[in-house]
Amino acid sequence: MGTEGDRLRVVAGRYRLQARIGRGGMGVVWRATDQLLGRQVAVKELPFDETLSAAEAAIQRERTMREARAVAQLRHPHIIVVYDIVEQDERPYIVMELIDGGSLADRIAAYGPVDAVEGARIGVALLSALRTAHAAGVLHRDIKPANVLVESATGRVVLTDFGIARVAGTTTLTEAGSFVGSPEYTAPERMSGVRTGPESDLWSLGALLCTALSGRSPFHRDSLGGILHAVVSDEIRPPSQAAPILPVVRGLLERDPDRRLTADEAEWMLRTFLASGRTPEPPARRTPPWHGLPVPLRTPRTALPAAPLEPVRHSTRSVLVAALLVAATAGAGVSAAALLMRGGGDGDGTPVTSPPRTPVSTPADGTSRSPAPSPSDVSPATPVSTATVTRPAPPAPGGPAVPSECRPLQDPGGLTAVPDGSIRES
Repeated sequence: MGTEGDRLRVVAGRYRLQARIGRGGMGVVWRATDQLLGRQVAVKELPFDETLSAAEAAIQRERTMREARAVAQLRHPHIIVVYDIVEQDERPYIVMELIDGGSLADRIAAYGPVDAVEGARIGVALLSALRTAHAAGVLHRDIKPANVLVESATGRVVLTDFGIARVAGTTTLTEAGSFVGSPEYTAPERMSGVRTGPESDLWSLGALLCTALSGRSPFHRDSLGGILHAVVSDEIRPPSQAAPILPVVRGLLERDPDRRLTADEAEWMLRTFLASGRTPEPPARRTPPWHGLPVPLRTPRTALPAAPLEPVRHSTRSVLVAALLVAATAGAGVSAAALLMRGGGDGDGTPVTSPPRTPVSTPADGTSRSPAPSPSDVSPATPVSTATVTRPAPPAPGGPAVPSECRPLQDPGGLTAVPDGSIRES
């Protein structure tokens, strides 16, 4: 414990605790005097809980230490300044700047909701603070009116209480099965355990703006289960008081974190509103970057229609093989299936089975195509009208006739016939 003097404790021989001014997520905040420098400070103390085991107490101490490390990295006019951190009797104390003024929650309770202009001003300050924190790898994870201070003399907005902040590179201390944060201000992706990122803090800011403008969170319900359902799946209904900055509120309360407004976008929109009185629509970037790219084309491996309305062009030899399979199967049963099982004209010189050839048809555009080298050594006709083909000698004169549903094809890859009506593109 701290030493007593004039019925007030002195921590670490330097900080004299004078009056309790609030409670944060992880402790009690005191108004204190730095006796070494002679200035007023705020000291946050981790309360001693006798019901905790030694391991649980150690976890709480580590959370407080982590808050100090997280905030100590940050330098921003709208983020609380950490001066010092001390530990006494296994109890840590964080020494911070003293903001002479209450929290946003106190202000709403005492004076009612703020108007749209003041709400936008608060939003701009917090977005600017979050950009700095996120750039340093620090997530707040508990943004709510009680953790936003408003300085009485200047109106300066200050984000405080990083008690459950997550710092990139450190272990998350949330116990399995427990939830750390304020459910009414928690993003759905965090609520469902899917992910936590900068976007989650922005959702919380959207809920905070609704509360500042109307006096109540849009996700307030009478039970924890009702709150969870409201956050994850209920229809989101921003308050009517949010109408002047509705595009910002809706953009921050987008359930898909990939489509949620970024801090830069939301701050620009709010600054535009403050300057002009009108809130612009969100910037054009409203879809993930891969949306709108061409979808790779895949040629369908289906039979040609019996009577197509117009010639069907096929750009790959594999489609011709598939069409050949359909035609040959109709006339010769399993002989065409053997074609694909042997490689279907892959150019390796393996004998394949295909229907015999007939004269080449003219393309649909009326232009003639130069004949390509044709397969050779066509065997004599058999009762099922099939022929064994080897490459690349020219065909023997007087080759056998082909079925009426097929036409011959002179193809450098080894195909000899395709169903009538097909056109091979070079």
